[in-house]
Amino acid sequence: MEAQVLSGQIEIFVALGANLPSVYGGPADTLRSALRAMPSFGLRVVRCAPFYETPALASYTQPDYVNSVAVIESALPPESLLNILHRIEALFGRVRRERWAPRSLDIDLLDFRGVVLPGLGGESGQAGAPIALPHPGISGRGFVLLPLRDVAPWWRHPVTGKCVKQLITALPPGECAAIRRIAG
Repeated sequence: MEAQVLSGQIEIFVALGANLPSVYGGPADTLRSALRAMPSFGLRVVRCAPFYETPALASYTQPDYVNSVAVIESALPPESLLNILHRIEALFGRVRRERWAPRSLDIDLLDFRGVVLPGLGGESGQAGAPIALPHPGISGRGFVLLPLRDVAPWWRHPVTGKCVKQLITALPPGECAAIRRIAG
């Protein structure tokens, strides 16, 4: 399967989130520590959005998340980069047991220079599944789109061509109401 690339996209975007403490402290401390750890894995953090507090998506009770989006640079291809991101998650105590479970660290590869890879239609990075790019959930998640707008207000979805502002406007009413920017 050959990747398609939307011309003009040159940046790599990752989403970070946590709602459990790690050995590095609370969720915000964990995100800061994960960003500081990235260079030791060959990743350069170019810029990072402010942190947002977001209610968990799951239908059962769990702590709120702290979320952000970072622009990174890497010479790795998408699959290798995703493996590195999973290694960083594991370093911070992430154990993949069930979908939507609370986690000490979640790092999703949102967009890799505009490359389009269909995956299997599921979540990008599920064990054994081919990588999907852009991340399949990017368009419907306020907790991703708000910080993405902070670091790349010009960003356009590589498949739909919609800008981040259009994607935010298209969210269901109230999707962003409980998401609040925090000091980070």
